[in-house]
Amino acid sequence: MTNPKYKIQKTELLSDNWYILNRVTVEYQKKDNSWDTQVREVYDRGNGAAILLYNKSKGTVILTRQFRLPSYLNGNKSGLLIEVCAGLLDEDNPEACIIRETEEETGYRLHSVKKVFEAYMSPGAVTEILYYFVGEYDSSMKVSSGGGLEHEHEEIEVLEIPFDQAYVMIESGEIKDAKTIMLLQYAKINNLV
Repeated sequence: MTNPKYKIQKTELLSDNWYILNRVTVEYQKKDNSWDTQVREVYDRGNGAAILLYNKSKGTVILTRQFRLPSYLNGNKSGLLIEVCAGLLDEDNPEACIIRETEEETGYRLHSVKKVFEAYMSPGAVTEILYYFVGEYDSSMKVSSGGGLEHEHEEIEVLEIPFDQAYVMIESGEIKDAKTIMLLQYAKINNLV
């Protein structure tokens, strides 16, 4: 279903390198019923999924730490970010994606996860919607050391952190990743850990 107040007039491909960047011209009807035109660049990197792994009995969560070039270019001196496990859907449904990504990145093999919400992360310029999950883990689920896939150039450090410490890391600025903050807040509000 499309909104008749917005009409895409033109889409120009600017880049198809790592992901797709288009310049889109859209005509839209204003409140006074007149029409106006906007030209915007829109980045399409596909949709993704993220998960907070938690262990209620130990009071811990699994997070990851990895280099993120955009954060480095924007003043993050180390370039490293602490995050929940996440990845692009590729051809998978969100649940299958996050189960796959969890094992690749953290080494834990989950059999079930719970979807808690979905959200656009930067809707002013990026098409991506993220599907958010939580999943309980224990040591019996650990099947590898994780760390990501070499052919995807991933070098991911797996962190097991007490939940209370992770939550304080939001306020201290040690955790600055939006998806991680959202899932830690979800866990706090819902008394998961």
